Amino acid sequence: MRGLLGAAGFIALWWLAVLLRLADPVLLPSPAETLRETWAALQGGPLLHDLTRTVWRTVQAFVIATAVGVPLGIALGAKEGVYRSVEFVVDFFRSTPASALFPLFLILFGVGEGTKVAVAAFGAALVILFNAAYGVMNARRTRVLAARVMGAGEARILWDVLLWEALPQVLVGMRAGVSLALVIVVVAEMFIGSTDGLGQRVIVAQSLFESGLMYGVIFLAGALGYLLNLTFLVLEKRFVHWAGR
Repeated sequence: MRGLLGAAGFIALWWLAVLLRLADPVLLPSPAETLRETWAALQGGPLLHDLTRTVWRTVQAFVIATAVGVPLGIALGAKEGVYRSVEFVVDFFRSTPASALFPLFLILFGVGEGTKVAVAAFGAALVILFNAAYGVMNARRTRVLAARVMGAGEARILWDVLLWEALPQVLVGMRAGVSLALVIVVVAEMFIGSTDGLGQRVIVAQSLFESGLMYGVIFLAGALGYLLNLTFLVLEKRFVHWAGR
């Protein structure tokens, strides 16, 4: 319930700004008008299709990023010296804004569906790889030493000790990765020749001065990101209850 107070306060401030006419009503419609236009677009317009396309692209990018980032991060984290040798490259591209890489991915993949998914997967994979690697490197050394004393080989230590020790950090990386994938997909839909998606719908609504729909799509994208983040928080509490112990 406490989480709803912030949302209620935000809507109240929005209503107040509308009542005081702090902005042109064309540019700042009321929450009720925004909700009405968004609901109408979801029921009879293309917005539901746009939402579906954005979700699908995000899921594709996240699955690819996880399939690449998790095993590669764990493998590099298990050999800290190897990770340190490539750390600059990982941190450099992880710190580079994804939008700055759009021209490169357009050259590699052309103007199409693959570009949006590829650039989102690339950005998310680096975040997941980084967290997975540090999750392994920060594993409790006492447990690793105990496994060695009991005769466990390197492969057994990696699977039975390091992987489980790193899992909380891996899930943190996946949670950050899925949020980043959504952000990159929406931005890519705005600027890489899209005909659908939430990002493209924001641009179209803005160009047609459909302010209510524009705000509604923005809030819809935010709600989607919040739900994805909340899903991983629930998974973390459910499946990595030993974190920090």
